[in-house]
Amino acid sequence: MARMGTRQDRIVPSLMAVAVALMTMPAIAQEAADQPATQVGDIIVTANKREESLNRVGLTITAISGDELAQRRITSLQDVAAAVPGLAFAPSANNTPILTLRGIGFNESSLGVYPAVSVYVDQTPLPFPVLASHAGFDLERIEVLKGPQGTLFGQNSTGGAINYVAAKPTSTLQAGGDIGYGRFNRVEGNAFISGPIAENLRARLAVTGVNSDGWQVSYTRPEDRNGKQSYIAGRFLLDWDAAESVRFAFSLNAWRDKSEPQAAQYILLQPQTPGDEQPQELAAPFSPETPRAADWATGINTPRSNRRFIQPAMRADFDLSEDLTLTSLTSYSRYKQDQTTDGDGSALIVTDIQEDYGTIRSFNQELRLANNPAAAFRWVLGANYEKSKTFERQLLVYPDNNSFSPSKNFIFQNFQQGRQSIRNYAVFGNVEYDLSEKLTAKGAVRYTNSRNAAEICGFDAGDGQIAGLFNFLGSLIGSAPFTPVSATGRFDNNCFSLDENNTPSGEPFTQTLKEDNVSWRAGLDYRVQPNTLLYANVSRGYKAGSFPILAAATESQFAPVTQEALTAYEAGIKAGFLDRKVQLNAAAFYYKYRDKQVLTKVADPIFGILDQLRNIPKSRVFGVEAELTVRPVTGLTLSGAVTYLDTKIEEYTGVDYVGTPRDFAGQTLPFASKWNYSLSADYRMQTASGGTPFFGANVNGRSSADTVPGGRTITAVNTVNSRVLPGLVYPFRTNGFATVDGRIGYEAADGRWTAMVWAKNIFNTYYWTNVVTASDFSARYAGMPATYGVTLAFKIR
Repeated sequence: MARMGTRQDRIVPSLMAVAVALMTMPAIAQEAADQPATQVGDIIVTANKREESLNRVGLTITAISGDELAQRRITSLQDVAAAVPGLAFAPSANNTPILTLRGIGFNESSLGVYPAVSVYVDQTPLPFPVLASHAGFDLERIEVLKGPQGTLFGQNSTGGAINYVAAKPTSTLQAGGDIGYGRFNRVEGNAFISGPIAENLRARLAVTGVNSDGWQVSYTRPEDRNGKQSYIAGRFLLDWDAAESVRFAFSLNAWRDKSEPQAAQYILLQPQTPGDEQPQELAAPFSPETPRAADWATGINTPRSNRRFIQPAMRADFDLSEDLTLTSLTSYSRYKQDQTTDGDGSALIVTDIQEDYGTIRSFNQELRLANNPAAAFRWVLGANYEKSKTFERQLLVYPDNNSFSPSKNFIFQNFQQGRQSIRNYAVFGNVEYDLSEKLTAKGAVRYTNSRNAAEICGFDAGDGQIAGLFNFLGSLIGSAPFTPVSATGRFDNNCFSLDENNTPSGEPFTQTLKEDNVSWRAGLDYRVQPNTLLYANVSRGYKAGSFPILAAATESQFAPVTQEALTAYEAGIKAGFLDRKVQLNAAAFYYKYRDKQVLTKVADPIFGILDQLRNIPKSRVFGVEAELTVRPVTGLTLSGAVTYLDTKIEEYTGVDYVGTPRDFAGQTLPFASKWNYSLSADYRMQTASGGTPFFGANVNGRSSADTVPGGRTITAVNTVNSRVLPGLVYPFRTNGFATVDGRIGYEAADGRWTAMVWAKNIFNTYYWTNVVTASDFSARYAGMPATYGVTLAFKIR
């Protein structure tokens, strides 16, 4: 039976918050001693686009070191989200990741949609979410910057930014790697070689790859498996000190992924047009509530993927004087996909994407000028230009849903296609001024100008059924003459969606979205003691509008969402105590959210409930978070983190996911769990022989969350023949859960080799991270079951 968040789910994070407060009270009573600017335990970050100690940056940042990433087996975006309280990851029916940070995200999964949480590798943008799928290998660290980051990182970071910092070429020859074997016959390998290749020229080559069997089991065909993983990724870095004042850093990132997209678990039948249900729909079994259970269609609709990405990038630094540096960042991203995904979580073909072909091409150029970072008055001035083109074509097939009925001309498939040509430019500035030894004032501003020209069309797949239906509708309800659309045309002049005259449009829907904005930040940093920083910031960020790729009965469904704005008020503390044995980071924040973008529903008189992008006029977020790290004895590190979120829609009326018109005021934002928490313990003990046994454990949990606006109040069964998974009351919510990971291993005395046994989700906790609707069916995406394995690592120095 599905549970909406047990008493334990509510009590555990509450107790953690109290524990954090109690543990910090005696530490606060201790006076911090002077410490050097950098020391053991310091983490260097680049939040202000220069290297600084994490404890000296007046922003809320979660940083995970390269060693911790390796030991905890953090490689994917899903792993990163599990390790960072407040960050949520959700898979989608389009095999595109959805990221939400502190309740700020965009639940749209079209290929060419900008995120609300932007991702970078060494400050080089990965502007669309799918491009970040395999960036997490051979890293120095990951930085997660929370809150609007628009002034330095650009728009589309209203929630925050994730920066992968790659391990750099070394001045001496080094090599290393690891090989692992785990559950589902998972074989994973990583390797790198780094060192000088000529005077002032250093290189590094790193590769990673995974191959595994499927982890999902069909609950109607127990012999069938899905979820096989098969990918390889590589990174080549070349650093050249061309002169004492001129430096170049070239990088080439690339990957290829042939993994099988995750299948969903069917949980709800909600007929779009009651009376047109197929007999097989009414008889379809619901999924068991276990982590591995799922179902999918077979034959040509079996889930598959072939995705490729490559990105060359060049950074150039020119020291114009002792106090002035000009930096250029240039990159070009190219992505291509050809895949099949199952959208309904059943063996039927209620709504599957039989062909999902897409491409992304994106050019980015940034120039910035900065003075000496050691000066009392520090500044950065810069400009940025982006040119991106996206294309996506989907063959949607649905012979087992209500559209295959006499009233709809027995339609069972159609193409939908969209192109976007996007141009953005921006100018920005950032200043910091030390008013005294302890007090620093900060300010930043960025002007962004955006143009997005879109061309979208739905057209017949060659059988003539959907063209015939819309030609009939045009003759029946149309108010103007029209040229019938053809079944043989592809895209041009054969778009079937009804225009403002209720006739088939023929021509593609075209529109150019023109927007501009000014994002800004102002703040104060006050250093109470050398290891204690208080900070307060107020900022505003924007996310650009976008167009959807979806099945549309009318052209009004192609209308874009316009840009959203978020104004953030935040104050926090970063404090080290007891000779840096205790580190406390805490912050409180309040967001005013205007015109939040959301994928929601529209009631169509012919086809029932269809997708549409909308802006939520007003919403808000209040939150508190804390991270505590304690090193009580040599080798032992204890840490805990908790995030509390209170989100609310203040103004929005529309149609919910079961077709009911309603006022959404008072509802929560999607993917915004009220509680997120983590606990970890790591212990390393050096033996007399010099070897180091180690072990560690992590608990990561979060409370339940809505996956759509109004999810906590949608009970779903409100039409004839509606059916829902027994015991499930609110189908459009995730469950509250906690998972436990662990590891134990041994590192040789010289550090040349390490052996480790590890496990994730040790207790095989069943949880799900998203719920999607595909025509008459709704389905959930389950989290990974228990996985375990052994890893052997080596280093050559």
